[in-house]
Amino acid sequence: MDFNDLQSAWKNEKTENVILPTHLEKINSANMPLEKIKKNLKNEFVYQIVSIFFLAFIPYLLNFPANGIALFYLLFSLFVAVCIYYLLKLYLFYKRLGKTTLNTKDSLYETYFEIRLNMELYKTFGFALIPFMILFLLGLFYWQTPDFFNKGITSTSFLMVTFLIVTFSILYMGFALEWWVHHFYGKYAKEIRQVIDQLKEE
Repeated sequence: MDFNDLQSAWKNEKTENVILPTHLEKINSANMPLEKIKKNLKNEFVYQIVSIFFLAFIPYLLNFPANGIALFYLLFSLFVAVCIYYLLKLYLFYKRLGKTTLNTKDSLYETYFEIRLNMELYKTFGFALIPFMILFLLGLFYWQTPDFFNKGITSTSFLMVTFLIVTFSILYMGFALEWWVHHFYGKYAKEIRQVIDQLKEE
């Protein structure tokens, strides 16, 4: 192979993953928000597990009637099953982040989009819990004011209370999830996105 062949081969070689020192510094700057996301995910597992254990004692803390305890634990077992499914997904995401090394543009892109994907997964997890919240609030309201429900489930008062509980549950969970995801994950994902945008401009 002569010099011209070598020169041609050099020019044709892909350079998209070649990292200049300035690029490397910017990519490394994304490690700080990534570490914060990992730390928040780790804390998240503790919050969720403590919350699940706390909820298990709700019937005794609120003095549920005997016939309500069995129904509560039936719903609680379904609630725990949903939590385990989503928490396992988040745990696997946390483990992948632990092995992530941000040393190329491609790894930065992949990590950012995986973070965004799991933020949406977290929101889905929250919305999946809304039916349990609605049933719990309806049950609590029923046990606290049983006379109110004696009018029948077709009464205007019952339908109004049900409407208010469903509306409250959806709005509360929606706003709470948006705030929680943004505060603990979204703002750090935004910092990583800013690094990506800076790399695009060069």
